[in-house]
Amino acid sequence: MTFEEYIRSIRDKRICIVGIGVSNEPLITALLAAGCHVTACDRRTAEDMGEEADKLRALGATLQLGEDYLEHLDYDIIFRTPGLMPFDPHLEKAKENGSVITSEMEVFFQTCPCPVIAVTGSDGKTTTTTIISELLKAAGRTVNLGGNIGNPLLCETPHMKPYDIAVLELSSFQLHSMPCHPAVSVITNISPNHLDKHKDYADYIDAKKSIYRMQNENDVLVLNADDALTPSFASEASSRKRFFSLKRACENGVFCRDGVIIRGKDGAETPIMHADEILLPGEHNCMNYMAAFAATADFVPDEICRRVAMEFRGVEHRLETVRVYNGVTYINDSIGTSPTRTAAGLHALKVKPVIIVGGYDKHIPFDGLGDELCLHAKAVFATGDTADKILQAVKASRYYAESGLPTEKIDNFDDAVFAASRCAVPGDIVLLSPACAAFDHFKNFAERGRHFKKLVMEL
Repeated sequence: MTFEEYIRSIRDKRICIVGIGVSNEPLITALLAAGCHVTACDRRTAEDMGEEADKLRALGATLQLGEDYLEHLDYDIIFRTPGLMPFDPHLEKAKENGSVITSEMEVFFQTCPCPVIAVTGSDGKTTTTTIISELLKAAGRTVNLGGNIGNPLLCETPHMKPYDIAVLELSSFQLHSMPCHPAVSVITNISPNHLDKHKDYADYIDAKKSIYRMQNENDVLVLNADDALTPSFASEASSRKRFFSLKRACENGVFCRDGVIIRGKDGAETPIMHADEILLPGEHNCMNYMAAFAATADFVPDEICRRVAMEFRGVEHRLETVRVYNGVTYINDSIGTSPTRTAAGLHALKVKPVIIVGGYDKHIPFDGLGDELCLHAKAVFATGDTADKILQAVKASRYYAESGLPTEKIDNFDDAVFAASRCAVPGDIVLLSPACAAFDHFKNFAERGRHFKKLVMEL
């Protein structure tokens, strides 16, 4: 089914779009342009939205705004925003009353004319997704990058060709209860995350599994052989399996032995490159590249894999060097929104950093992070909603007493950055790697990272 055919099939339906955000705005505009009856719902008020509300009304949308925006969802089709889970009571009631609950991403899978490579996981999915895109572009393919990264793609499907490739980063919010059929699925790893949104950890894991449930024997599933959980998914999947590993050889997949990254295919081994040649630092980036090499094995020659790995400078907000000022290096790792991501960043650095941590509370434990900070940080400045929890974990660590780690709680984010800067001496690193989402004070991690960079450039 094409996007145009889908639009025609729902033109006479009463349509509701929940969440007037980045992923849904193009869809609202396209539906209105096609003559559909659209109600757009959002928690913000008309005053909060300003000209955006006026524009949508001028296009013909009915707006349902404010705290009661989820009341009376009496519509034929409801597009949910990714942050609104399918088990929300308002959506469940609407479904019981006959509404079809869908999403921009679910319809994209129904209408996309080209193969899809989809990436999910708790850590590393943005970098892995971006590397896959860079590899494919270097191999001469036309790439449509989207999902939880880049631009919404649904309204772009009329311009896509069958020989293009769509590369998607998919969050657990997008995957939850969504039927999807990627040609290649990648799961980087699984660790507790977003427990503020999911029913429990099992629900979070189950959402991630949606990425491979509809695959068949012609498709590929790429799994992390070193992860505690994801190798067990192989027995559930009908697709062909490829693994990636730093610790063991993979008969089919990509692994590292004695510092050399090797491709395994039916037991035969072909060296790709030395791990030290990868421009991005850290074992976690070696893992990201191995996952990407495994995902693109049918599309990208090894020599292109090697060239991209030696030249690609990385993703904004991921261990991004902002500035060296008075001998201090400032690094933006705002995309480090979980303890395991922050731990990976700490391990990638050659110097113990003065680190800024804390943010929105996703109800995940910080015990392991406390150990990592004691072992790998020079000083800790905690801010945001989770500041107390993180500092409690640091002081409860068995390494805390001998580490002598200085810690300080600072409520204001800007003040935490300035305090970290004053603490640093020439040769030090000041690292923003919050281990938490940004929603307590910022719209998202990107806004937080840009604000950090602005503060640093103004020092």
